[in-house]
Amino acid sequence: MLRTTDHHAETTPVLPAAPAGNEPLPQLQHETQPPSGPGATRCLSHPPELSLRGIPVLCPACQARRDWLLINHGRNVWVRCRCGNQWLEPEFSRADFDALIAIPDGTTYPSVEQGLIALGFDGAFAGTYLE
Repeated sequence: MLRTTDHHAETTPVLPAAPAGNEPLPQLQHETQPPSGPGATRCLSHPPELSLRGIPVLCPACQARRDWLLINHGRNVWVRCRCGNQWLEPEFSRADFDALIAIPDGTTYPSVEQGLIALGFDGAFAGTYLE
């Protein structure tokens, strides 16, 4: 089991190349485009309980049963608890992650760490269900 709570490896999203020229509209469209591609890291809040192959997911650190953050990078999906504990979940594929996304556009954060703080998954709300 991979835990990243002991050390944080920050992944910077890969942005597409800026358009050539000095035209303001294409430049604005480029700057507001969300990161995509194989280097992009996507996060999805999942407030209800999560079951993998019929087995409910429990946080190994605090025994929480719901209110997860799912993190997708490449083919891997990690589950993160509000207490800050995070683990790679091999039973959860990128296709499973994509199936849960109801709205493809979301908020873009400059780094994964800033996203975790903004979404309340940095450990500040340990022991709390927010939804």
